[in-house]
Amino acid sequence: MLPLIIGISTGLLSIVLINILSKSKKQILYGLVLSGIGFLYVGYTWSSLSQLSMNIVQAFIFVLFAYYGITRSIYILALGYFLHGLWDLMYSYLTTVNLIPPHYDIFCLAVDFVMGAYILISAKRLAPTV
Repeated sequence: MLPLIIGISTGLLSIVLINILSKSKKQILYGLVLSGIGFLYVGYTWSSLSQLSMNIVQAFIFVLFAYYGITRSIYILALGYFLHGLWDLMYSYLTTVNLIPPHYDIFCLAVDFVMGAYILISAKRLAPTV
């Protein structure tokens, strides 16, 4: 339960900080966060070549979600957060060696879903006007 509470709190704190730091480039900041969170797995799994390879691929996939979420549609960005949350949940089933910190799946899932839900709810305000 504690990882869930900390994850939700971290997601909410991230949203508050992004709102404080930027008045007009929020979509870019959310994209930067999404592109970075995939690489945390790379850092955790560098000692296992099979996990490292899998995580390099997933990290670049989320960089693409971030890029297209910034350049094409805020909804792609929200989708990227939700899919990363699902990745967090599935990850322990995809590998036999556990190099990820305990309860990281629930923590990160909570962060991703809070931020994805906020982006979805606030899509019209967050997306730049053309």
